[in-house]
Amino acid sequence: MEALIPVINKLQDVFNTVGADAIQLPQIIVLGTQSSGKSSVIESLVGRSFLPRGPGIVTRRPLVLQLVYSPKDSKEHRSAEEVLRHQNTEATTWNPITQLSHSIFSKGTINLEEWGKFLHTKDKVYTDFEAIRQEIERETDRMAGSNKGICPEPISLKIYSTTVVNLTLVDLPGITKIPIGDQPEDIENQIRNLIIKYISNPNSIILAVTAANTDMATSEAIKMAKEVDTDGRRTLAVVTKLDLMDAGTDAIDILCGRVIPVKLGIIGVVNRSQQDIIDKKTISDALKDEATYLQRKYPTIATRNGTPYLAKTLNRLLMHHIRDCLPELKVRVNVMISQFQSLLNSYGDDVSDKSQTLLQIITKFASAYCSTIEGTARNIETTELCGGARICYIFHETFGRTLDSIHPLVGLTRMDILTAIRNATGPRPALFVPEVSFELLVKRQIRRLEDPSLRCVELVHEEMQRIVQHCGTEVQQEMLRFPRLHQRIVDVVTQLLRTRLPATNSMVENLVAIELAYINTKHPDFHREAALVSGLLKSTDGLIDENSPIFRQKTPRATPSPHVAAITDGHENKSPNNSDSPATPQMNGTPENKVLTPQKPVNLLPEVPSQTSRKLSDREQHDCDVIERLIKSYFYIVRKSIQDSVPKAVMHFLVNYVKDNLQSELVTHLYKSDQAESLLNESEHIAQRRKEAADMLKALQRAGQIISEIRETHMW
Repeated sequence: MEALIPVINKLQDVFNTVGADAIQLPQIIVLGTQSSGKSSVIESLVGRSFLPRGPGIVTRRPLVLQLVYSPKDSKEHRSAEEVLRHQNTEATTWNPITQLSHSIFSKGTINLEEWGKFLHTKDKVYTDFEAIRQEIERETDRMAGSNKGICPEPISLKIYSTTVVNLTLVDLPGITKIPIGDQPEDIENQIRNLIIKYISNPNSIILAVTAANTDMATSEAIKMAKEVDTDGRRTLAVVTKLDLMDAGTDAIDILCGRVIPVKLGIIGVVNRSQQDIIDKKTISDALKDEATYLQRKYPTIATRNGTPYLAKTLNRLLMHHIRDCLPELKVRVNVMISQFQSLLNSYGDDVSDKSQTLLQIITKFASAYCSTIEGTARNIETTELCGGARICYIFHETFGRTLDSIHPLVGLTRMDILTAIRNATGPRPALFVPEVSFELLVKRQIRRLEDPSLRCVELVHEEMQRIVQHCGTEVQQEMLRFPRLHQRIVDVVTQLLRTRLPATNSMVENLVAIELAYINTKHPDFHREAALVSGLLKSTDGLIDENSPIFRQKTPRATPSPHVAAITDGHENKSPNNSDSPATPQMNGTPENKVLTPQKPVNLLPEVPSQTSRKLSDREQHDCDVIERLIKSYFYIVRKSIQDSVPKAVMHFLVNYVKDNLQSELVTHLYKSDQAESLLNESEHIAQRRKEAADMLKALQRAGQIISEIRETHMW
C-alpha cells in the first residue's frame, strides 16, 4: 500500500502541467491561523528548514509539497547523469584517463541525500535548501506581487530524501482578520475563500494546526474544518508550541480529546522557537529536544505525540484515504476522458486543405438547412417547433385560423348593403336585387384576405431566416469555429431570401387580384346557393304583386325621420287598404326633401348615418338577406381557395426555390480561391480551447494509465 502515495504524486504532476483541478486528488491540507506554527510543522516533517520566514503573512500562495522517500538504491528517482567537459581543445582523441583528469560536472542525484525540484523550473535540481526558500519567495512575488497580497495559483515542490515518509501536503496562507500595511481590505475573505476551496475537496485530509498557548475553543482552524467536514471523518488536529503554555497548565486534556474531540485524533508537537531559528538550531536537534520534553512532561502519551509520530500517522491516513478514493477516482477519470474526447472532436481538426474544407462546410450547411426544412435532420429539436414543422404550423394554424376568424360580413352593416343596392340602381327604383351591388360588396370583403396572406409570407420568410441558427449542432460548431465564414453564409442566405420575397408577395397579391378580377357566379358551389336565392326571390315577388299599392306607398319612404316613420307605420298597420288617406301623398314626397336634401345627394352617399336606427321594410329586409346570403356563400368559396393556394405559392416561390438553389448560391458567392484563406481563419478562442482540450485529454489518458498500473496487491 506504500506505493499508493507515489501514484497520487504522479497524478498531481500530470494535472499540474495543464493547470486543472477538475480531478480532486487525495492530499493533506494544512490550515491554521497566522503564526500558529504551520510552517514549523511542515519543516519538521521534512527535516530541513526551507520555508520563508518573517513577521506577518509569509505564505501568500498555496504550496503543494510532495515528500518522496528515495533510498540510496532507488533507481526510480535517482539518475547518474554526468557532463564531461574536455578542457584541452587541441586533443583529437578520446582518452578516459585524460577525461577523468579534467573537470567533471555532475548534475546527477545518485549520491545525494536530499534534493528538491520545482514544477515551474522543470528538471532543475536544488540541493541547497536556502536556494529553495529563495525560489519560493521569488515565485510568490512574481505572481502575488510584493504588497503582501495573496494568489490562488499553487507552487509545486517535490522534495526527495532518504529520511522522509511519502506525503502530499498543501500549505495554505494563515488565517488573518485585519489587513496589515498595504494588504487589500478584503484579505480575510480572500484567504477564507482560498482555504474553503481546498478543504471542500471530499478527497482531502484536513490538518488543523492550533497553538497550545491559545484556547482550543477559539480555534479558527477547527471551526473551518467543521464547516466542511461536519462528521470529522477527515480532520486531524495538531497542537503546536506545547512548551509555551502558561506555568501550571498542561495540554493533557486537549491531547486526549476531552476538550474538543477529533475523530482522527489530536497530536501535540514542539516547534523551534524564533531564537532557535536565529541560532540556526538544526531540525534533528529540535526533534531530540522535542522527544525529551514529551518524555518529561507527558510520559504516558509521549509515544502518541511528536513529529515522528505525526509523520507516520499522516502517511497511514493518506494511504488509507487514497485506497478508499481510488475506485471513484478511476471512474471519474474514465468519464472525463470520454467527455474531453467528444469536446475535442467538436472543435474539429486543424485545416490543411482550405478549399476542400470550405466546400465541405458549404455542402454540409446546405444539406443541414434542407434537412431541417424537410424534417429529416439527425438531431431533431424537442423543445420547440422549428424548420418545416414551424412553416406547416404557420400555414395551417396561424394563417388558417386567421382566415377562419374573418367573418364574411365583417365591417358590413345592413345600411351599407341597402345603400349599395340603391347606388347600383341609380335613379330607377329596383324591382330585383341588382347584381352589381353583390359584386361591389363581395369584392370589398375579398380584399380583406390580402393582408393575412402577405403576413403569412412574412412569417415564413422569418422562419427561413431563423433556420440558419437551428440547422444542426455539427454545422453550428463549424460556424463558431469560423466566424467570418458564418457571417458570409448568413449574408448569402439573407440575400437569397430577400430576392425571393418580392416575387412571392407579388404572386400572393395576384392570387387575391385573380379572385377580384372575375366573380364567377357559375361556380358549382355558388350556383346551388344562387338557385336557392332565386326561388326565394320568386316567392317574394308574388307577395309584392298582391300588395303593390302598399309597396308603392312604402318605396318612397326610405328616409323619413325615425319619429315620422314610427307614426306612419302604426297608421298603416291599422288600415292597410286605405290608399286614399290625405296623409299619404304628403308622406310620399315630404320626408325625403326634409331629411336628405340638406346633407348630400342620395347617389353620392357611401353610408346614411341618419338611417342607422330606422326600421327596415319587409322588402328591404328581404333584399339585405339575399345579398348577405350570397356574400357569405361566395366569400367562403374564395376564402377556401386562398387558404389552399397561398401556402402552395409560398412553397413554390420561396421555400422550394431556396432549397433547390441554396448550395449553388453559396458556391457562387463563397467558393473562391482568394476568399478561402480569409473565410477559414479560425477564431482565437476556438484554437485556444482545442489546445486546452487536447492537453487535458492527454493528461487524463496519462492519469488513466497510471491508475491502471495499480494492482490489487498494492492496495492492501
